[in-house]
Amino acid sequence: MDDDEFWGLIDKARAQADGADSADPAEGFAPVLVELLTGRSAEEILDYQERFAAAHRAVHREDVWAAAHLIGGGCSDDAFIDFRAGLIALGRDWYERVAACPDELAEHPLVRAAAATGDDYAVFSAEAGYCAAAAYLLSHGDTAAFHAAWDRRHPEPQRPGPPAGERFDVDDPAEMARRLPRLSALFAL
Repeated sequence: MDDDEFWGLIDKARAQADGADSADPAEGFAPVLVELLTGRSAEEILDYQERFAAAHRAVHREDVWAAAHLIGGGCSDDAFIDFRAGLIALGRDWYERVAACPDELAEHPLVRAAAATGDDYAVFSAEAGYCAAAAYLLSHGDTAAFHAAWDRRHPEPQRPGPPAGERFDVDDPAEMARRLPRLSALFAL
């Protein structure tokens, strides 16, 4: 699976979820993506997971974590995993914009609405991080087999370590305003 096919699946799931009859279209993303992955071969599902893991690692950065901290009113390590999964679920265009400049999230309609309503879970999506395993279970009957196959591909555990980039004080309003001015204005500390 190449990048275009990976992002094509994400964008197709996003479009179908946005068209779903739901008060919150983001709720439908993971089930739609699981459905799109289900029926694919075990190798194709693992290939999808490879691309997902690469995209997830690429935004494991301090500046992205700071954006998650602002939007979420704080951000634990586990919540940052969910945030990065949710960022991927926003689709290729938004993912690439945010990867280039996390402050771009201030322009996303979901983030703007969250700032207005006090929703501190916008963008965060635990479910988006487990779509390959869920599809593997439905297609091949066993998540343990998914993890075993993944471990065969990656015999050395993949531990992300600390986020890349310069650490800074996310609780310092002046520092956050300097680094993420538009998000800081939306989510005043």
